[in-house]
Amino acid sequence: MDITQVLLAAQSPDANLRTVAEGNLTQFQEQNLPNFLLSLSVELSNDEKPPESRRLAGIILKNSLDAKDSAKKELLTQQWGMNQTELSPEVRLAAVKALYNALDFAESNFANEMERNYIMKVVCETAVSKEVEIRQAAFECLVAIASTYYSHLDPYMQTIFNLTAHAVKGDEESVALQAVEFWSAICDEEIALQDEYEGSEDGNSTVHFRFIEKALPSLVPMLLETLLKQEEDQDQDDNVWSISMSGGTCLGLISRTVGDAVVPLVMPFVEANITKPDWHCREAATFAFGSILEGPSVEKLAPLVQAGLDFLLNTMSDANSQVKDTTAWTLGRVFELLHSPAGASPIINNSNLPRIISVLLESSNDAPNVAEKVCGAIYFLAQGYEDAESMSSVLTPYLPNIIAALLSAADRADTTHFRLRASAYEALNEIVRVSHIPETSGIIGQLLQEIMRRLNLTFDLHILSSGDKEKQSDLQALLCGVLQVIIQKLSSTDAKSIISQTADQLMMLFLRVFACHNSTVHEEAMLAIGALAYATGPDFAKYMPNFFTYLEAGLQNYEEHQVCSISVGVVGDICRALEDKILPFCDRIMTLLLKDLSSSMLNRSVKPPIFSCFGDIALAIGENFEKYLPYAMPMLQGAAGLLGTLDQSDDDMVDYGNQLRCGIFEAYSGILQGIKGPKAQLMIPYATHLLQFTEAVFKDRSRDDSVTKAAVAVLGDLADTLGQSSKDLFKTHLFHVEFLRECQAQELDDEVRETAQWAQGMINQAVVVS
Repeated sequence: MDITQVLLAAQSPDANLRTVAEGNLTQFQEQNLPNFLLSLSVELSNDEKPPESRRLAGIILKNSLDAKDSAKKELLTQQWGMNQTELSPEVRLAAVKALYNALDFAESNFANEMERNYIMKVVCETAVSKEVEIRQAAFECLVAIASTYYSHLDPYMQTIFNLTAHAVKGDEESVALQAVEFWSAICDEEIALQDEYEGSEDGNSTVHFRFIEKALPSLVPMLLETLLKQEEDQDQDDNVWSISMSGGTCLGLISRTVGDAVVPLVMPFVEANITKPDWHCREAATFAFGSILEGPSVEKLAPLVQAGLDFLLNTMSDANSQVKDTTAWTLGRVFELLHSPAGASPIINNSNLPRIISVLLESSNDAPNVAEKVCGAIYFLAQGYEDAESMSSVLTPYLPNIIAALLSAADRADTTHFRLRASAYEALNEIVRVSHIPETSGIIGQLLQEIMRRLNLTFDLHILSSGDKEKQSDLQALLCGVLQVIIQKLSSTDAKSIISQTADQLMMLFLRVFACHNSTVHEEAMLAIGALAYATGPDFAKYMPNFFTYLEAGLQNYEEHQVCSISVGVVGDICRALEDKILPFCDRIMTLLLKDLSSSMLNRSVKPPIFSCFGDIALAIGENFEKYLPYAMPMLQGAAGLLGTLDQSDDDMVDYGNQLRCGIFEAYSGILQGIKGPKAQLMIPYATHLLQFTEAVFKDRSRDDSVTKAAVAVLGDLADTLGQSSKDLFKTHLFHVEFLRECQAQELDDEVRETAQWAQGMINQAVVVS
């Protein structure tokens, strides 16, 4: 049957045609309901079919599933549920999956108590079906309901707890995993509510049911039991997601949800299992301890960690590889979350640091999965000193050995374990970032030579397959990343001369990397070149002729928008380094940037940095930016207009709107500062629009601090550049009085307040009658 023609005939003005078509549809429905419904669905979903046939297909489909007449509705309900009266397991499974896919559209059903009770009753009954697949699908529905309809769950929680407890205790792993996932979903909802209503008890009490807090005494023991169900060698297989991993993840979320309250429920389990002969018990105890380190207060955890740190270090020589793996991960968590050298009672001090370093360096030679976690622990150990850099000199005596161990881990013959190599180089980057120059400039200089040597060797690798090419590219990306960090570290200190001596070699290496034409390496090499431009300043000009081809390619890379975005950032770095020496390249750069802004193919996230880049170019070339004003300014005004059309109910759009505002303001600031002087009057035609845009931003409460600071800075730049010519503008647009007062009075960050004070001074100078 040609369903399209029959549906069209059923709407014909000819009664005979209509009657025959309606008879055909009724016969099809009675004789083969599944295919009848499938045919209607296909018709409805096909954009190429006539609107008339699609519309009727939708109406018949709706009437096949629902009816206003109560007797007919009951009959249809029996035909569709997923309840136990349906004899075919396939139909019931399909029904559960259909409910899962329809949950997003069931808002009105969940708002109606009777319908909600019915849905929840059927889902809970289906969760104890005799077929594993159906039970799993029912729990998947419960997980989705937890995420979508948290506020309606209160009356059903006792039943759901019993169902999940039964599943976790004795059901098939696929079902048990979903039962644990239900509680993880509840945690996610409650964490989000706590973040949203932080500090306001009123809003908190109405929608936050504290399900986790209420279930805690039963829920935590249930999850702790799952930790003892490890699979042998589970860490060797990256794709495995076992019940013990799921339970530990959920325990971590519970810890973030309830904080200190989780600690007394978990510590007896840790203490009872940590020394047992069975490795499953030791690993579970360590995993439990590591899982609860985020959420509770430092005051609650510090004594436990101080008491247990030595024990954890000893456990790094456990006979079982999985115990060592989890212990290394737990040490990493301790360093990440609780290691604060400047705190009142630091976890790491001069007496235990030598032992910690010694154990970590020895364990970096362990099995690849253990060594990878050890590199992570070294990373977090170093990161703790980032905010207290002067204290990082305590690491200086260990630096040569740490660097040697990390390079050795990266070099391991088993570098098929790419994650170990990446983890080793990331830890190396962090060690460089926190190293205390000038104490360590010699060591970092030697490391620079070693990383350059390694990058040079990558060009000699035998490339016989796409796999070989990918390995080469991955390694080059990691090495360029290390070089970027070293360049940044040395250029921000008195050790800058080390960079100037090696700049030619570095640039040659980066250009060879570009020649390998790989997008990920392209990104890392591009970032490293940005750092090199900053470090070498005006001397970078000599590299521009050879480098510019690759910069152009980056600016035109629409497919990999990250590369394009990074290339735009590097233009900014080069502008700051070269100042007006960038002028010969500006026509081409501006052409490409304007083309990027006009492109519908380029990801929108690249557009704010491009506007910002206009400001960088204008600052570098000053009044020479005049020739670009007729092209750049309409783009800025168009983007400002676009902001009014963004969906304010979408958080991602609000974030994007703020990024775009920042980019626009930074462009205006750079252009105003660049053109200040004899040609300042060129900006007068654009000033009214700029003030109107700034006023609109001032009135928009979705702006963040960075937007506020950029907007206030623009007001100051406008007054500074136009001077007396801006007097009438500021007297016409008086919003700035309230805006600046608000910025100086509020408890905003210091930078916003200082910028507002400066802007106020500039405006006062401009409007004062001479």
